[in-house]
Amino acid sequence: MDRSEKDKEIEALNAEFKAAKNLFVAGFQGLTVSQDSELRRSIRAAGSKYKVVKNTLAQRACKDTSIEPLTEKFAGSSAVLYNEKDPVALAKAITTYAKGNPLFVFKAGVVDGRVVNLADLDQIATLPSKEELISKLMVLLNAQAQRLASAVSAVPRNLAVVINQAGEQKKFKE
Repeated sequence: MDRSEKDKEIEALNAEFKAAKNLFVAGFQGLTVSQDSELRRSIRAAGSKYKVVKNTLAQRACKDTSIEPLTEKFAGSSAVLYNEKDPVALAKAITTYAKGNPLFVFKAGVVDGRVVNLADLDQIATLPSKEELISKLMVLLNAQAQRLASAVSAVPRNLAVVINQAGEQKKFKE
């Protein structure tokens, strides 16, 4: 790879790193091709990207991005796993894969500009997904709306019941 190709690769990586809100650096030394393919499929299924990077190019591409604190983590066999939206889906995909493949090593990550370690990654992976949180919120909002609607409709309903009972007991003069 000559100098101009390296510069192009650095620029491309820098643009991807700037766009990524959530990025994790991992080591994959010792994984077989089939294991790596399985990892790529699970990352893609989570709506994320997986890329094996050259350490020196990645370190240079980190400059002026939110992942600059991870520069020293690019050592050995390094790959970046990243997305622009959902850190929970990516964290779940990584932890699920890492449980079955001990050769896959999490080095460090950045979630919305904050550096995370392995313990943080596990906590993020246990969070409900964005869709689950939205559905729970909608259930709570709907429950309150139903309570309000039943309380508002109770007054006229109860009035109608009282008038009906009074009419049946002939309490009104004709």
